[in-house]
Amino acid sequence: MNTPTLPTQAPAVQNRLLRALPGEVLTLMLPQLEEVPLATGERVVTAGEPIPYAWFFEGGLASVMLHTTERGSYETLVVGRDGMVSTALVLGVEHMPVDVEVRVPGTALRMGAGALRQMMAQSGVLREVLMRYVQVAMLWMGQMALSNRRHRIEERLAHWLLLATDRIDGNEIVMTHEALAQVLGTHRPGITVALHELERAEMIATRRGQITVIDRTRLIRAAGESYGLAEAEYKRLIGPFA
Repeated sequence: MNTPTLPTQAPAVQNRLLRALPGEVLTLMLPQLEEVPLATGERVVTAGEPIPYAWFFEGGLASVMLHTTERGSYETLVVGRDGMVSTALVLGVEHMPVDVEVRVPGTALRMGAGALRQMMAQSGVLREVLMRYVQVAMLWMGQMALSNRRHRIEERLAHWLLLATDRIDGNEIVMTHEALAQVLGTHRPGITVALHELERAEMIATRRGQITVIDRTRLIRAAGESYGLAEAEYKRLIGPFA
């Protein structure tokens, strides 16, 4: 199959996976998709429990969180309108040892897990697009693991801010220091220092509960090698990323 492209007449959806599908495939899916609001802190997947729905994000952000007994909780993947939750369903797995929690409010198109399996069985194109997303998601997780292991907190924060602004409208992220500390697996004082460093370098501007990216090019340089590979692969395998 060639790399999917936007249908001639773009559908009225914002999710980039759905927009990569041919119009006739999306038309078959639309009756099964229910628009659902997403609130900050809402958990759409719970570790160890059956996954009843697939979520195709139209707006907002969610974190895939792995919880450990010795080293706390870590974010392994950021999901927005670029993707879906959970990739486990694409692989035929009914539950995963991770939570998926909403970080930035928005909306999603929700589809029953059984309906998704049926659609994947009927449409090779849908199955291939979703499997390609699984491939890219694995690269994103690898980049995040690399950043967590080798980079300072300032570099990790720069990487996360790039991931976030890739998936939302505009350059402003409403998020507390506590929430940032949780997704980056560090302490709140370290986040505060890192934000001040990036602000001092004029890459971002901050005010209470809000971060604005003002120099994306410099932020990309600050993130280093942890950013860019998966984004390029998404464009190659699935289609437009922005």
